[in-house]
Amino acid sequence: MSHAQAHALHPARTERTLRSLVFGYVVCLVAMPMLAVVGVGLSGGVLPLWSSVTTPVARSAIWLTVWTGLIVALLNVPLGTATAWVLARYSIPGRALLSALVDLPLAVPTLVAGVMIAVIYGPGSLVGETASAWGVQIMYAPPAIILALLFVTLPFVVRAVEPVLEQVDPAEVEAAEILGASRLRTFRTVFLPAIAPAAISGAIRSLGRAIGEFGSIVVVAGNIPFETLSAPVYIFGEIESGAPRAAAAVSTVLLLFALLLHAVATYVEQHLGARDAQR
Repeated sequence: MSHAQAHALHPARTERTLRSLVFGYVVCLVAMPMLAVVGVGLSGGVLPLWSSVTTPVARSAIWLTVWTGLIVALLNVPLGTATAWVLARYSIPGRALLSALVDLPLAVPTLVAGVMIAVIYGPGSLVGETASAWGVQIMYAPPAIILALLFVTLPFVVRAVEPVLEQVDPAEVEAAEILGASRLRTFRTVFLPAIAPAAISGAIRSLGRAIGEFGSIVVVAGNIPFETLSAPVYIFGEIESGAPRAAAAVSTVLLLFALLLHAVATYVEQHLGARDAQR
C-alpha cells in the first residue's frame, strides 16, 4: 500500500474510532443505567412490580406527580408562547435580560429553586401570610409543587416556539393585514398553524421534565404521604428505607412514561411540524 493510500484510509479509521467512543459513552451514560433500573424493577417479575406501584402510598405519589405535571404542561402552553412572542416579535428594553432569565432555570440548581420559592411563598413571607389570611395554603401543598415545576420547566415551550416565530414569513403577515384581517385572525391563520406543533412538543417535554423533578419538590412540598408526596421523593424515601426494588419499580413506571412522552414529542416535531411547514 502506498503512502497516499494509507493517508486516505487514516481519516476513515479515525472516524470509526470516534463513532465507537461516542456510542460507547452514550450507552454507558444513558442506556445501561436505564436497563439496570428496569432490570431491578422487573427482577421479581411483572406481578411484584405491579404490586409495588399499586400500594396506596405509591399510587398516590404517582398520581400527584402526573396531575401536577399535566397542569404545568397546560399552563406552559399559553405562558410560554406569550413569552416567546415578546422575545421574537418585540424590540423592548431589557430583552436580553428577559432572554437570560428564561434560561436561568437550566443553570440554577433545583434545590436552590425550591429554597427561593420557600423564601417568597413560605409561612413567614408577605405573600405566604397574605395567602394564609385568605385561607390559601401555598407552601407544603400542591400550589407550591406547581410553582416549582413552572420554574424548572419555563424554557421548554419558550425555546421551542421562539425560533418558529422568527421564521414566520413577514410577507404572509403583511398579506393578512392588507386583506383586512384583525390581529387575532392574523395570529390564528398565520402564526398559530406554525407554532402549534412547537408549543405542543414543548409542553410534552415539560411534562416529561416535571414528572422527574426532585430537588425543588423535596423543599417545597412537605412530602406528606397521600397529600404532597411526589413519586421522585417517594423513590428517594424507599431507597433510604432499604427497599431498592420498590424504588426501582416506581422508577421503571416513570421511565416508561418519560420515554413515551419523548416519542410523542418527537412525532409531533417530525410529522406535524413538517406538515405545517409545507403549507
